[in-house]
Amino acid sequence: MTDSYAKSPRERTPDRPDPTIRRAGTADAEALVAIGRATFAETFGHLYPPQDLAAFLAEAHGLARARADLADPAKAVWLVEAGGEVVGYAVAGPCHLPHPEVTPACGELERLYLASTYQGGGAGGRLLAEALAWLEKDGPRRLWIGVWSENHGAQRLYARHGFTQVGTYAFVVGQTRDHEFILRRG
Repeated sequence: MTDSYAKSPRERTPDRPDPTIRRAGTADAEALVAIGRATFAETFGHLYPPQDLAAFLAEAHGLARARADLADPAKAVWLVEAGGEVVGYAVAGPCHLPHPEVTPACGELERLYLASTYQGGGAGGRLLAEALAWLEKDGPRRLWIGVWSENHGAQRLYARHGFTQVGTYAFVVGQTRDHEFILRRG
């Protein structure tokens, strides 16, 4: 599930510095865990019973998962930082979405999240462009994204980058099954 909201632009203020994007390394595992848990809970926490959310965060945004993602040569992770704080991230790699046209040559934007205070200022679009460029560094290929069916802002962002809906699937968080769209470009 990947998500970023396209909200109205926000002005830069002294208390809200311009975010920068950098490629994450293995030393960033704890920061990746913290921002992953914070942004998922901020964006979707209200949808799930507390025990389901806690179990999901422990597995999907745990230290073992972060270390594995950061060490995997087939994946790339970026952190968005502002004022010395990590405020967003993205993960890209091989596609694992449940669609019959997915092949080993396909790439996927697995996750893209920004803290709500940094949404709408262009950082999400820059982060997406960075991840897509990395996915196509060896040339154009079919790219995939899974996005919550109710996240219209993210869907508009992805559509501006050439993605169209080609399927659906259930994203599981405990006993909850979210209706997700499968998007594809290429």
